[in-house]
Amino acid sequence: MFQINRRRWIANAVATAGLELTARPTRAQSRTNAVWEQSIRAGLDYLAREQSARGQWNTPMYPTALAALAGTALICSGSTTTQGPYAQQIARCTDFLISKCRPNGLIGDPITDARYTYGHGFSMLMLSQVLGEEGYEDRRKELLDVLVRAVNFCCLAQTKAGGWGYVSAADGSDFDEGSTTITQVQGLRACRNAGIAVAAEVIERAKNYIYECKNSDGGISYSSKQLGTSRPAITAAALAALYNAGNYDGQHVPEMLEYSRKRLHNNLADEGSAFGHWHYTYLYYSQVVYRQGDQLWLPFRDRLYDRIVSEQASDGSWPGQISPVYITACNLIMLQLDRGLLPIYQR
Repeated sequence: MFQINRRRWIANAVATAGLELTARPTRAQSRTNAVWEQSIRAGLDYLAREQSARGQWNTPMYPTALAALAGTALICSGSTTTQGPYAQQIARCTDFLISKCRPNGLIGDPITDARYTYGHGFSMLMLSQVLGEEGYEDRRKELLDVLVRAVNFCCLAQTKAGGWGYVSAADGSDFDEGSTTITQVQGLRACRNAGIAVAAEVIERAKNYIYECKNSDGGISYSSKQLGTSRPAITAAALAALYNAGNYDGQHVPEMLEYSRKRLHNNLADEGSAFGHWHYTYLYYSQVVYRQGDQLWLPFRDRLYDRIVSEQASDGSWPGQISPVYITACNLIMLQLDRGLLPIYQR
């Protein structure tokens, strides 16, 4: 059933784009492009320059979340905490995130990280990817301790409905919503991939939460507490999280794929389709398309990457919502998906 549904979705997406299933643009045959590579290096160099000596980035909002996202963008390059041109920056970021782990397992600060579950989820993802390449035994033990406690905190922070809110269920009166739920699911899956135990029940409840938020058009609502208009951004993120959770088909995924395809696949310039969250939307939708295979990914990648590169500033950053560090990190993760170096983003 999975193969049939996925083939149908790929065929529809390619046909809608006006392409033959057997044809690919010549430039898309290559996974390397000098313009893209130059843009990636400029962006990575920008993040490296902007990092403070403490390992964080001085941003007005979400310091833990943006540090984790920026660190993830750096490790997508192939550098580790000990090797590569960005090793020093990755090591500093790792130290910073470890220092933010509280006794209860939360990675973040309830005061400076107002919506601290974003930072917690992104930190679980980043640190779990570092763990697999960490060469120092003492550091590995420290990372394992932090991640085990982080997973436990995350599981306890889950709401009765199976989602997560901007803060833990206890701190947020059991409120939940889609965007933070996705960060927790992806972070938990990244930890599980790294060998850290995650209760299957927690993931199953999260999957059911996503299904409960699905509307008849295939899109996902903002929250189980506020069912209403479908959100393309949350739908794309939910698909990526479901893939991470091992759910590639079933009753709901094909409908969510079709909803996302119609609104996002050929409308890269349409900010309205992303509800003002273009970079968040395509950070996740690019992961969804990448997992479909090269037939769909390569033509889409060319259009996506060309748009991203065209908007880069002369200093290597990308301006935009929240912070240039946030936009730059999101764009660099997308631009480096093709490298396939991080387990959480691999096919």
